[in-house]
Amino acid sequence: MKQLAIVGNDLKTVERVTGKLTYARAAGAGAASGAWFGLFFGLVLFLFTNNPGAFAFVGAAVLIGAGFGMIFGIVSYMASRRRRDFTSIHQVLASNYQIIIEPTQLVRAQELLARPEPSE
Repeated sequence: MKQLAIVGNDLKTVERVTGKLTYARAAGAGAASGAWFGLFFGLVLFLFTNNPGAFAFVGAAVLIGAGFGMIFGIVSYMASRRRRDFTSIHQVLASNYQIIIEPTQLVRAQELLARPEPSE
């Protein structure tokens, strides 16, 4: 498997709309990402301090991060409201694939592909 590469050709980006973006969704998404950042920052502070009550820093950092993330989410939604007021997911698709293998492994790969699958 280490000598094997799968290469996609003629790549296309597909964007699928999943819903309408509102102020509440923008605030929620911003709060969630800010809370994760606050959790990371709080845990770093917790790990590198000798204060026994430092675990309270983690909770405070999560709340502060969620607050700032919520504000940032609302402001960024307000800035791009008319151009992008929907939620979506992106996917990269290839029209065909090529399997590339080292020449020294070619015979072994052909033998494996020619072998019938075991029945259950």
